[in-house]
Amino acid sequence: MNYLVGVFKPPCNIFVSFADGRRREQVPLKKENGKTVMVALFQSQENIVGEVVIEPIHGMKVEHNGVKIELLGQIELYFDRGNFYDFTSLVRELDVPGELYERKTYPFEFSTVEMPYESYNGVNVRLRYILKVTISRNFVSNIVEYQDFVVRNYTPPPSINNSIKMEVGIEDCLHIEFEYSKSKYHLKDVIIGKIYFLLVRIKLKNMELEIRRRESTGSGPNTYVETETLAKFELMDGAPVRGESIPIRLFLSPYELTPTYRNINNKYSVKYYLNLVLVDEEDRRYFKQQEITMYRLLEAS
Repeated sequence: MNYLVGVFKPPCNIFVSFADGRRREQVPLKKENGKTVMVALFQSQENIVGEVVIEPIHGMKVEHNGVKIELLGQIELYFDRGNFYDFTSLVRELDVPGELYERKTYPFEFSTVEMPYESYNGVNVRLRYILKVTISRNFVSNIVEYQDFVVRNYTPPPSINNSIKMEVGIEDCLHIEFEYSKSKYHLKDVIIGKIYFLLVRIKLKNMELEIRRRESTGSGPNTYVETETLAKFELMDGAPVRGESIPIRLFLSPYELTPTYRNINNKYSVKYYLNLVLVDEEDRRYFKQQEITMYRLLEAS
């Protein structure tokens, strides 16, 4: 039995490390098994440099048809789980066919890598970046090792950021105006605004502001839309009167937000909405929704 275990166990260990791994920022990444690990953070156009170490298990040799490392950017749709769409694929050959008897180190470098999309773990889709090391072999399965890393891309503040002004009403019963100071927010921003009650003939008992994320994946008959309510913020508890105004001040930093993603590689989009909810004394709910744009601002170090 021990012999059989040895047959299926890889004859070597593979380690992948980044040249600046100790200095580079580490961020959490949730794996498929539900566990969270810390991995290196990169952004587009950076050099990805490091080394691969292959260490044969004591007393064993590794016969191979070559060693390579790939840098892959992949999208996986969960209704098509297991099929990855590669939008970035780079390869470096590390070794020619031969045999390994002892520990060997292979340096690698991918220069100014174009990584246009951010890493994303959603409800029905994920976008990931990996380094994949493959030791090719005859007659037996290849030996493969993966190293995840995360990509985040930063945007300067928009040159134009208009305010949002809207009216909502029910004829002869309710007329309110709401105003938000801008329509584009960075992930640590503050939503500032005001609600004006111009006509109130409905007995309202409370009002909330929600942040909603809408993820749409696929296309045509295979389009899936998931809406999550990420935050609820009570604006008012009690009945308002005509002429009253209520201030809005909602900090975004406590919430796990991403930038707005529009039609990423024709596979998915992620949009954010502010949803104003009014509830009357009979528990009827009235909604007014407004899309906002989220972006990632480079934080000062």
